Amino acid sequence: MTENQEKKKREKSVFREYFELIAETAVFVFFVMTFVVQAFQIPTGSMEPTLLIGDFLLVNKLVYASTASSIEETILPRKAIRRQDIVVFKYPNDLAKDFVKRVIGLPGENIEIKNKQVFVNDKPLDEKYKVHNDSQIISKNDYYHYDDTIRDNFGPVTVPAGHIFVMGDNRDNSADSRYWGFLPLTYVKGRPWMIYFSYRAERDAYLKTSLKDRLKKLVNFLPKARWGRILKVIH
Repeated sequence: MTENQEKKKREKSVFREYFELIAETAVFVFFVMTFVVQAFQIPTGSMEPTLLIGDFLLVNKLVYASTASSIEETILPRKAIRRQDIVVFKYPNDLAKDFVKRVIGLPGENIEIKNKQVFVNDKPLDEKYKVHNDSQIISKNDYYHYDDTIRDNFGPVTVPAGHIFVMGDNRDNSADSRYWGFLPLTYVKGRPWMIYFSYRAERDAYLKTSLKDRLKKLVNFLPKARWGRILKVIH
């Protein structure tokens, strides 16, 4: 074999090694993004002040997933959904969209809202995370549209089996279970784990998808970054 042939053989070997490395990496990334972690962006202010518009999250997709065997459960322990967990889920009225809210009611529990105060099984729920930006309390006896009255006074309702009741932390500005009903547990995709990037985005930024708007977002990423929120673990 000539020197030139040996050189070509080495080059082919190196190319094959790089190709295999790239292919293996691609498969690993695909597996992680499909089954383990999902990237998610906060588009609206329904979870303020816990999650802000412009927060980019990593969502743990394994934490609530069902296990096929006891061995799998031992290796990858799962958690049951608990009250006050924050969850990412498929929006029941449009399964192509993902929403993020906080769990308030679990299966079989009685939920009622009286003058903005949430009651679970007739006991007031302590919610240090929530905010009310509108001091007005809309009574059921007031002459308002139904969607307005149930904001502050709702129920009582019983959460059916296989479902949960979810609400946004920005309680006066959140489209949640008060308006579109109970959330099937099968729609839950995971639990937000960490904010990997955050910037001061406009409130309607998610609606602006033109090339000009996308370039504007890209330019504003670093100057408007909220450095103090990066790598913040979500509770």
